[in-house]
Amino acid sequence: MTAFCRDCFWQGEAAVRRCPTCASPRIVAHEELGRLAIAHMDCDAFYASVEKRDRPELRDVAVIVGGGKRGVVTTCCYIARIKGVRSAMPMFKALKACPEAVVIKPDFSKYKAASRQILGMAAELTPLIQNLSLDEAWMDLSGTERLHGAPPAITLAKLQARIEAETGLTVSIGLAANKFLAKVASDLDKPRGFSVIGHEAQAFLAPKPVRILPGVGPAMVASLEKAGYRTVGDLARADVKALAERWGAYGLRLHNLSHGRDARAVNPNEARKGISCETTFNEDLSAIPALEDKLAPLCERVAGQARSGGVAGRVVTLKLRTTDFRIVTRRRTLPVATQTAHTLFKVGRELLAKEATGRPWRLIGIGIADLIDAETASDDFFAEGERKALASERSVDAIRARFGAGAVTSGRILRAKGAYNEE
Repeated sequence: MTAFCRDCFWQGEAAVRRCPTCASPRIVAHEELGRLAIAHMDCDAFYASVEKRDRPELRDVAVIVGGGKRGVVTTCCYIARIKGVRSAMPMFKALKACPEAVVIKPDFSKYKAASRQILGMAAELTPLIQNLSLDEAWMDLSGTERLHGAPPAITLAKLQARIEAETGLTVSIGLAANKFLAKVASDLDKPRGFSVIGHEAQAFLAPKPVRILPGVGPAMVASLEKAGYRTVGDLARADVKALAERWGAYGLRLHNLSHGRDARAVNPNEARKGISCETTFNEDLSAIPALEDKLAPLCERVAGQARSGGVAGRVVTLKLRTTDFRIVTRRRTLPVATQTAHTLFKVGRELLAKEATGRPWRLIGIGIADLIDAETASDDFFAEGERKALASERSVDAIRARFGAGAVTSGRILRAKGAYNEE
């Protein structure tokens, strides 16, 4: 198979402009199409698409999902993107670029439900699925040809069509020989895309800017460009020893990625890197009590997610954003892992006290990292204070599960809602 039709699933050995069976122009052609099996599936403008699906009157309208006037864009639809709106953009800039946009507050319960439905369909095809987030995942369909009666490319195209038919949402697929290339491919033809990268990977990557490589953020881009590496091709031509001497193990990884190589397997059990939660204020805050009142409910949310996910974190991270949008982060490694709001708030407020010296802040966040499986650890693993807090918070979890999320709350959170309500 060298080509297939994404509408009727015709297969052929020669690339054609239109399907000989149904005349569709949605033809995917590549000489390695029948052999590639690693895919990256990415939902198209996921949160905004869920909102448009549930509110058909918004179909042809620019939609931004995010916080209030002081917040940032969580995601936006493609109409808004054409106007220049981007994820993580301050809301005031987004509305300046697209003043006619409809702004919707995120509803993560809806997004999680849609994600479970989509990933459930994918799980019917292969157990080798590695979730990156609610709206994207890697899949390995190696060896599934006999099971599904078709090569992975056809199986993925049928999945893509089924998702659209049954959920009203669309996904884009990238198919390649490894995870890195599959993720690059899934972004090439959005929305409703299906792109393939094969043996031509290195030539394809060569003219791309270095920021296309995973882990290369703004600071690393500046470092690479200062050293003379502006494109992926520049890295591919570089001496591997020089890269390793300057950037250590990551220099070696950059060398491999620049050649289109990625040895990572699709691992369904790969540990989650961390859990975090943040909030943007309606008005800048500088007073420690006000900041702590914002911090307390975030600690409860993070701790609740950790307990429900059966993990505990060894590192606590505090995040603050200045009025000019600079990010300040502070970390502390704990003597024992935590999954309680008690410990998170205690450590978080200590980190906050060192930064809250009078300057105004527009955002605060808290998170845990370096996660471990809490279910496999005995109760003796946790320190006495952590054990007591954990027992108390598990009791609260049980009450909330039975009577609702608002059945129990802390005095600190009640006070925060009264004094600094963001609604």
